[in-house]
Amino acid sequence: MIKRKTILTTLVCNLCLSLAVAAPISAADVSQFELTTSDTESDTGEFTVTLKGQNIQDLFAYEVKFNIDASNVEVVKAATAINGFSVPPIVKNNEVTFAHTKIGKVDGEKGNVDIGTITFKAKKAGTTSVKWTDIKIVDHNLGSQTFKPDQSTSFIKVFSDLAGHWAKPDIMQMVDKKIVEGMDDDHFAPDTNVTRAQFATLLSKALNLQDDAGQNPFADVAAGSWYESTVKKSYAAGLINGVADDAFAPEQNITREEMTAMLLRAKAHATGTKIEDMAVKGSIPFSDEGSVSDWAKKVVALAVDSGLMNGRTDQEFAPQEHASRAESVVVLKRLIAGLN
Repeated sequence: MIKRKTILTTLVCNLCLSLAVAAPISAADVSQFELTTSDTESDTGEFTVTLKGQNIQDLFAYEVKFNIDASNVEVVKAATAINGFSVPPIVKNNEVTFAHTKIGKVDGEKGNVDIGTITFKAKKAGTTSVKWTDIKIVDHNLGSQTFKPDQSTSFIKVFSDLAGHWAKPDIMQMVDKKIVEGMDDDHFAPDTNVTRAQFATLLSKALNLQDDAGQNPFADVAAGSWYESTVKKSYAAGLINGVADDAFAPEQNITREEMTAMLLRAKAHATGTKIEDMAVKGSIPFSDEGSVSDWAKKVVALAVDSGLMNGRTDQEFAPQEHASRAESVVVLKRLIAGLN
């Protein structure tokens, strides 16, 4: 057993030495390389990239390198169908290195070759990329040649509770913009209600509002609370009003008409146009128009007319119903798209 380990250690050392110091072969670069991925998205976060080579001349050993975002992607395993001995993947400074060598006095692989597979796992929801930067091939005479495939693939880890959800594309797009986050790494809770403080936070992030040193006008926004800064800068920018002169009700679930009002104020702030100067082109085209509060009728009409808000159904706007996390993300996306 000790002798076998010694032999394998010697082979690995010889492989690494060959990859490091062997002089490049002067033959023309005629080999081609291809990187493919198992799936473009998954709720588990795992995806496998497959490496293939065409017109390979003599592959006795190889070393491949990838660039990843190591803060969000980890290597699960690497494998190859080529007989021999593999050096497990090493991750350092966002670079993954994987090496393999055949053993004994045998010829290298030729023609179309399945080089190997590497399985990665994304830690957080969103889009991540893997780039195949290098492959160094050592032939059976220990001559080496380096190729630069320069191929990338992207993969999306989707929250497990978004499968089949109507807002999935918009939610994942806003996750990639780092404007919204999940409840944890695996769940978004799209149908959970949104509080007034949470929606104000989304708007302040979307508009990149800066912290404001002004006074907090609301007695129910405690100093040191997670939403204190958000409320202060959102109030200073004119995005929010209180439910009373000295109360914001930060933990209260936001209604669809309240969300609409904040949305329009955010648009007004970003465009430098006052809501008072925005012209309403028509009435609210829903059967429950009478349920819209008098103070919200204009903002609802403006939001529907501009496409910022839709009805909850074709017939009803549902102004007094609570807004969901999914709805809040979708209208936020529309706001940003309109401003851009």
